[in-house]
Amino acid sequence: MSIPPEQDDYVKPTNGFWQEILPADDPLGDPGGQAEAPYRYGYPALLPDGRFLVLPLRRLPDGGRAVASLIANQASFAVTEALAGHMADKARAIGADLVIGVPTLGLVFAPTVARLLGHSNFVPLGYSRKFWYRDELSEPVQSITSPGARKSVFIDPNMLPRLKGKRVAVVDDAVSSGTTLLSVLSLLERLDCTMAGIVVAMKQGVGWRARLNERDPALAGMVHGAFAAPVFERVEGGWAPVPGTLAE
Repeated sequence: MSIPPEQDDYVKPTNGFWQEILPADDPLGDPGGQAEAPYRYGYPALLPDGRFLVLPLRRLPDGGRAVASLIANQASFAVTEALAGHMADKARAIGADLVIGVPTLGLVFAPTVARLLGHSNFVPLGYSRKFWYRDELSEPVQSITSPGARKSVFIDPNMLPRLKGKRVAVVDDAVSSGTTLLSVLSLLERLDCTMAGIVVAMKQGVGWRARLNERDPALAGMVHGAFAAPVFERVEGGWAPVPGTLAE
């Protein structure tokens, strides 16, 4: 049975997304979306090389807004490797000589970014505490995707020699609210390294800018993304970008 347009929330199962990058002359693809707003089910995110990655739209709990979603560990290797290549270009430009991977989905990209930079290894952070971890090497985290969950981000003490004196790039899948990123930065501030910048696959909206700038006015400018996606609002026929929410 078809759904009347006025009842369609324009959200569909996501298993067909994130599996291919589309050429510059084909921003629609399958499962596709539309080249221009209003978007119904997918948003064609523009990549630095002119190609497109179609992202599914997920309705937010308020019902009137939506975001484009990237679940990196459900994507094809071709997609994650292409995004990691663009991320490596950003990390190379800021002079990073060590990559730090943020759990969970940042760990999909961090090893490939480090390898493309010619590094022999990277430093993974984690949410799972091992018995030899130390409290002073952890930081509480609040995540927009896991509201109410209590967790902390840890660094293995055995990784500290890798960081000593290095210019580090923090690698994550996305920046949205900025809360996870701030926790990671708070942890790194206590360690012997210098922040070169933050490299993400997706800049999601612009809400993260204000939160980062509350900590340090220079932080938002240190965030580099392979692509950006706006926040969307419900309109007749689908979803339209909220003005001013597409990061540069």
